[in-house]
Amino acid sequence: MATLANSATTDPNEALSHEFHAEAYALSGRLKIPVEQEIRKQVPVALTGERGGHFYQKIDNYSLEGIISFRSGYTRVSGNPSQKKDHGWVTLSTSVLEGLNVLDVIKADRLVAQVSTDHPKVNGHVPMVTFLGTSFDNLQIGGYPVNVELDLNMCGEKPEDDRAYLDDMSFLNRVEWQRSSILSLPDLPKDLAAEYDKELSIIRDLKSHCNDKRNGDGRTVDIRCSLVKHIDPIPGVKIFGNVLQIPDFGIVKLAEVKVGLEAEKANPSETPSEHPESNYFTLTMLQMKMGCIGEGTANAGTANTNGRNKP
Repeated sequence: MATLANSATTDPNEALSHEFHAEAYALSGRLKIPVEQEIRKQVPVALTGERGGHFYQKIDNYSLEGIISFRSGYTRVSGNPSQKKDHGWVTLSTSVLEGLNVLDVIKADRLVAQVSTDHPKVNGHVPMVTFLGTSFDNLQIGGYPVNVELDLNMCGEKPEDDRAYLDDMSFLNRVEWQRSSILSLPDLPKDLAAEYDKELSIIRDLKSHCNDKRNGDGRTVDIRCSLVKHIDPIPGVKIFGNVLQIPDFGIVKLAEVKVGLEAEKANPSETPSEHPESNYFTLTMLQMKMGCIGEGTANAGTANTNGRNKP
């Protein structure tokens, strides 16, 4: 690489580059009853590499044996340099389902999962993240409306000093409070109680050892939270935070977010980065675990963004 003669007048930010990553799909999962079938990712789109760009895909009138169907589904991902001063690179991932119907129990006119990250050039290894655009439109269970209030600022502001979200005490405190509130609710199913107890243990370990974000087998950990702030009562349905227990159907989680770190892939031609791991955010609007009139799992409306500044 050529060396500039007058490095004192060179903007160090000009040497920065960004590797984009985004993925979105409308539906995935695996059914066991009444038919046994894998639900491959429907309407998948993905963005990777430094070039960025925009990708869009749409399908109409999808039906899996009449068990899960939607009138229309589309996904899009894009990544571009920001036009704003002092900003770096913006990535957007969107998944939209219209006319969703699951066993005539869960219906929605429209649901939107949308995640956007902004990696600034200065202190930009950790991005700002927003879920603006995420919404449920006329979600129903058993014909009853599900009125959901979302907190699109659940992840908060970008952590100071370019700290990872898993190092940010403010974010960890919010997630701990949210999960503790669910765990303290009466009649919480035992398997859910065990799940949330394990999640709280991970959060508390992170708070105590913020420099250690790996579990026993060396993989980086992730934590889960939800954009749901409140759900109005629904006849016949038990509500535990963002979790709905539907008799004769199963468990449904609304607007689940997974926040974690992804290790940088080794590349012998590159100097190891000071920040070898990048933050990722995965939003799924409906996570369904069915166990009665149908059995299996299905995720509807999933969007993920990630990215890495170099060096």
